[in-house]
Amino acid sequence: MSMKALEFDRRYGELDVVVTAFVGQEPESPDPDLPPPALQAYLRHTWHTRPWALAVAEQQLREYARNPPGRLRLRIGEFYPVPDIGLPESRTQSWLSDMADHIKRSIESGDVPPPATPQTHWEWHARFGELGQFLGGWFSQDMPDEFEDHDAAVRDYKETADGQLVARLVGEIHELLTFGLEEHEYVIGIAELGMEVEPPRPHSVESWLLTVAEFLATAGPDYGK
Repeated sequence: MSMKALEFDRRYGELDVVVTAFVGQEPESPDPDLPPPALQAYLRHTWHTRPWALAVAEQQLREYARNPPGRLRLRIGEFYPVPDIGLPESRTQSWLSDMADHIKRSIESGDVPPPATPQTHWEWHARFGELGQFLGGWFSQDMPDEFEDHDAAVRDYKETADGQLVARLVGEIHELLTFGLEEHEYVIGIAELGMEVEPPRPHSVESWLLTVAEFLATAGPDYGK
């Protein structure tokens, strides 16, 4: 019998967040004294958003490493199956312990990583959740078939999304623009967040996002006018 959501979260919820941060990333670090880049991204984001979750992650990773499930219990859904992140099965338990050790050292040192531009796919989406929904949902490769132009897609988002989510998106756009990135770096960022079409000409990524934020922050309901 599969676990219920509450039991899963209590036992494996934060473990799942940590492991998910490694999907598509190297599981090991070139420097054994430093966390792998994916774990650095998790630590950086979590320190600034949910610092209490670090201790939960350390505990859940270490407990799973000490008490790995058997194949039967995995099959019937009583345990969390660690996704394949490119490690041999024989290395999984020791790897979990190593990641728990890195998290423990981070907690005990109290050395909070400074904010930085996201470095992994997971970190982009963890930090800019609503922007990822907006770009991935309204500006996928199907956008030209669904909307007349970019402005029509933005209007559709404004008209259909909850006002609190719109406000959150405006804040995330302004946060992203504070990075002061080069154009090619912004291109990489919005691609990580799901945008599959180019901004409308003659806009750069930065100028288009600023235009979008200004429209969403000021445009009111039409009321048929």
